[in-house]
Amino acid sequence: MAKIHPSALVDPAAQIADDVTIGAFSIIGPHVVVGAGSIIDSHCVFSGHTTVGCHNRFYSYTAIGCDPQDKKYADEPTRLVIGNRNTFFQNVTVSTGTAQDRGVTLMGDNNWIMAYAHIAHDCVVGNNVILANSATLAGHVTIGDYAILGGLTAVHQFCSIGEHAMAGGGSILVQDLPPFVMCEGNRAIARGFNSEGMKRRGFTDLDIKSVKAAYRLLYRSGISYDEAVTQIESLAKENNALQAFVRFFACSTRGIIR
Repeated sequence: MAKIHPSALVDPAAQIADDVTIGAFSIIGPHVVVGAGSIIDSHCVFSGHTTVGCHNRFYSYTAIGCDPQDKKYADEPTRLVIGNRNTFFQNVTVSTGTAQDRGVTLMGDNNWIMAYAHIAHDCVVGNNVILANSATLAGHVTIGDYAILGGLTAVHQFCSIGEHAMAGGGSILVQDLPPFVMCEGNRAIARGFNSEGMKRRGFTDLDIKSVKAAYRLLYRSGISYDEAVTQIESLAKENNALQAFVRFFACSTRGIIR
């Protein structure tokens, strides 16, 4: 049976797994599903049409499934879907989607969302992502696997952050950040590629060399973006690590950080 503090308010219609822990003064709405092994600390609010997977941890004062901060929102039954083994630290806010987009905010597995971070409506967050303190995603942002955003980073709506990319603290991103690329500043500019992260995640020396070559094509060769994309797509036929760039180029719409 779920361990629910007597002061918590859990709607009878909510679907709570038998081994979930819910702390004092937390509120769980009627359209919320919480999977096995999850822990919800005190003073948390779960609302909206929200589905949470297994073994997630929510620290105090998180607001999960809150209404989109979008003036067009008219109380449509949009959704938030969270995967497994994610950690949400104090005062994190995650909104449901909007009817103007896919209608759902999506989060994968093993993400580490630090205090005061905000994930807005219709965002798609992959797996093993880190958002440091007060990192903020505007609506419709996509974050690839293993991306890291430093504290106080802000990402403009509709931007895409590629796999294994990294933004330094305080960065302001108004365009797309390609895979593996590190950026910093207001407005953010490219500062190199994430070779150390690649080593930690088991990429080979050839993979790192190939990504370095792709980075040079994008940022050091002097050729146009379109020509760099063509050459990287050709190189990707020989090295699978570069397929991350191919996937990114196919979805990028705002131009890339330069």
